[in-house]
Amino acid sequence: MDMMAMYQEGAYERLCRWVQTECRRLGDVDNPEVGELLRTAVRCLKERPVLFKYCAEEVANMRHNALFRRFISALTRGGPGGLPRPIEVHAHDPLRYVGDMLGWLHQALASERELVLALLDPDASDTRPTSHNYSKRVDSESEKTESDLTFVLDRIFEGVCRPFKVRVEQVLHSQPNLIISYKLSNTLEFYFYTISDLLGIETSLCNTLLVLKEAAQKTFFDILKGRGEKLLRYPPLVAVDLSPPPALREGVSLLLEIIQTHDSMMFPASGKKPDFDPVISALLDPIIQMCEQAAEAHKSKGSMHSSRRNRITSDPSQHRRSSVDALLDGSNSAPLPQTSETPAKIFLINCLCAIQQPLLGHEVASSYVKKLGVMIDNHINALVEKEVEAILRRCGLLTKMSHFRKSLEINESSNSIAGTPLAEQEDTSPVSVAESLKALFGLILGSETAIPEFEQMQVPRLRSETSVQVARSLAEAYELIYRAIMDPENGYTDPKSLARHPPDQIRTILGI
Repeated sequence: MDMMAMYQEGAYERLCRWVQTECRRLGDVDNPEVGELLRTAVRCLKERPVLFKYCAEEVANMRHNALFRRFISALTRGGPGGLPRPIEVHAHDPLRYVGDMLGWLHQALASERELVLALLDPDASDTRPTSHNYSKRVDSESEKTESDLTFVLDRIFEGVCRPFKVRVEQVLHSQPNLIISYKLSNTLEFYFYTISDLLGIETSLCNTLLVLKEAAQKTFFDILKGRGEKLLRYPPLVAVDLSPPPALREGVSLLLEIIQTHDSMMFPASGKKPDFDPVISALLDPIIQMCEQAAEAHKSKGSMHSSRRNRITSDPSQHRRSSVDALLDGSNSAPLPQTSETPAKIFLINCLCAIQQPLLGHEVASSYVKKLGVMIDNHINALVEKEVEAILRRCGLLTKMSHFRKSLEINESSNSIAGTPLAEQEDTSPVSVAESLKALFGLILGSETAIPEFEQMQVPRLRSETSVQVARSLAEAYELIYRAIMDPENGYTDPKSLARHPPDQIRTILGI
């Protein structure tokens, strides 16, 4: 029995040497074929794991060297007779250059996987992936075969990682434009997931692809960051018509091109679509900040001009005129002057709408569109509030509103009014209230231009809605005043002579 065992071991060793010799020959040709005799020999060697490992290492080393030579030849010399042409002929075109290299590696992986599978697992089906579907097998033999295949393929492709990485990094360092950088990032991500399904994620080639994918993404976002910093460093002046600056329209056009690229991307079954929100934020947030800076500068400039105009036009004769007379004299001929914040708010609304409208209908931008909608609503609410306050201030009603509101709150809480009635207070005396309401009626019953219509707001729907909100807020303010005057607890002796128009009539006049 001992002699039989010794002869058997000797036979296995000679078989192993023969298989190693045959495996060395596999490195001499680009597309070797595995004969049935070699398959049978490898199948027998599986009975001796140590000898089988020696053969697997021999296959890995031989194919490693052969693949490296083929890759360099494909880059520099091309195919037989110059066809296909060398990949580096297209080095001036980053997308094609990187795409051709990735396509070559993917095709080589398929052929090498088929070769290694035929050698190390002759009984396996050629349609079975190396790593993705093997994990579904639970028996120890299949797991061992999977480990061997991953080891051999990782070793084979280890040699091409460095030349491939160097060339892709050269492309990224050549500062491609924004769209090309984004397409490169997407292409590398697609091949990362595709190749990791075949080769396994913990391999040299997949690690290289992951590093290059992250480098391409960093290049893309660095370009976006530099673009945003430049915009914030030199904010534009606000146009006379409060239209969005050209930089905003350029940014939105660029984003639409990126969205079109994103929508046409290929995604492997095992990979998920990358989150697009960081791209939108990196591109649009600096544009919105630029518009806010421009609006703030315009508002400060408007405030300075307003204060200078007030100093120039102030003279004693103006003070002898009542504010009501001045208001009524001009109510039928000129619109109310805007507050210093009004042009700035309208400019911001125009800018946000110019960003939002082109993005409507794009699913990847839906969350950002909602965010823009909230910002627009906030600016419109602030604009309406400032305009209503300005109208009430000019009529002398703004300081009185707190007294009217407080009296109604006390009345609604069923408490008796403590202190002096409104009619006996200086700020809300019948004479003061009559003068203020006369000014308000002059505005409401005057020409159409007396109430702001926000002509410079570029979206007709928002322009109309904002004007309606101003009219509605004025009607609500008047209703509050009317109720307070009509309340007998406030001590007005002839309330109907003060508030001649009921709230419904004011609403009808305002068109709401």
